[in-house]
Amino acid sequence: MIQAQLKIRPNKEQEAQLTGWLCNLTGVWNWAVRKIELNAKDKIYFSQKEFHNLLANHGEKLEIPSHTLQGVLDTAWIAWRRCFKKLAKKPHLKGQRNKLNSIPFPDPIKPPVGNYVGIPGLGKVRFHKQELPEGKIKCGRIVRRASGWYLCLFIATDRELIKRVGYGKIGIDPGFKALLTMSDGEVVDHPRELEAIESRLAQAQRGHNKVLAARLQEKRANQVKDRNHKLSLRLVQENVVIRFSADNHRGVAHKFGKSVSSSSHYQLRQMLSYKSRAGGTEYDEPDSKFSTMTCSVCGSRSGPAGWGGLAVRQWRCSECGTLHDRDVNAARNTLFVGAGYAHEVQHANA
Repeated sequence: MIQAQLKIRPNKEQEAQLTGWLCNLTGVWNWAVRKIELNAKDKIYFSQKEFHNLLANHGEKLEIPSHTLQGVLDTAWIAWRRCFKKLAKKPHLKGQRNKLNSIPFPDPIKPPVGNYVGIPGLGKVRFHKQELPEGKIKCGRIVRRASGWYLCLFIATDRELIKRVGYGKIGIDPGFKALLTMSDGEVVDHPRELEAIESRLAQAQRGHNKVLAARLQEKRANQVKDRNHKLSLRLVQENVVIRFSADNHRGVAHKFGKSVSSSSHYQLRQMLSYKSRAGGTEYDEPDSKFSTMTCSVCGSRSGPAGWGGLAVRQWRCSECGTLHDRDVNAARNTLFVGAGYAHEVQHANA
């Protein structure tokens, strides 16, 4: 199953209809979230099928396809199930500040013809023509973003295998001044997408120009996603083993905030994970504990430690005298630990 996104261009009537649907579905979502919460206090639980049939025959009253109505109820039910299993936080009610911005279509959608695609209850909608993977379209979802309306299609097809161009083995140490540092000494510079729009974004927010602020945020998110897609593809193509240091980014974010979010390391890790399966690459995220302060040659813990040690970018091991670059040394330790070696004995096994 893969996802493809189409930029659709609804006419004025279709756009007004979509806007009305979002308004009505917001009420349906809030009703579903509150009903599950209140019933759970009384030990009353529904199966997924029972719950999405609670509003049977309401589609005609709201002038919304019944399966779309059921799709919203299913989404709320799944969100609460994940919350009850402690896999996610409690689902929030939708309102002016937290708007509902997607409309589900759980039924199969017919393949587009030309540059038109048929959507249940909406008719034929024009879209920017692009090539789609061959396969059956299982379901779809219309999403409203700052730049317009998009149709996300979920297509049942096999993912193409990633072609290999190298057989390297690398450890990766994520950073915020440099985006990534590899165990072979390669450094990937940080593009600084957030800093590039920071002043313009602040100006739009001070002027209460919500439309411009949203478009700038979307543009920056697209740039980060594009950068991570290209970088993860290159790393999977060039290496048969990838070890990515699993740093505690949430803890670091409390101290460095904006620079952590602009790096988007979590998104990169997710892309590396699923692309490694498609490319036959072994991917792992070993613990980063002691990776900076441990010498990658002799294994002694003589390097800088703590928040105060962040300013030390190069250090010399007091045991073997090796001069280390802080990030390259951490990346090498990540590669060793991912192979199953403890920090203290990695030099002997290597």
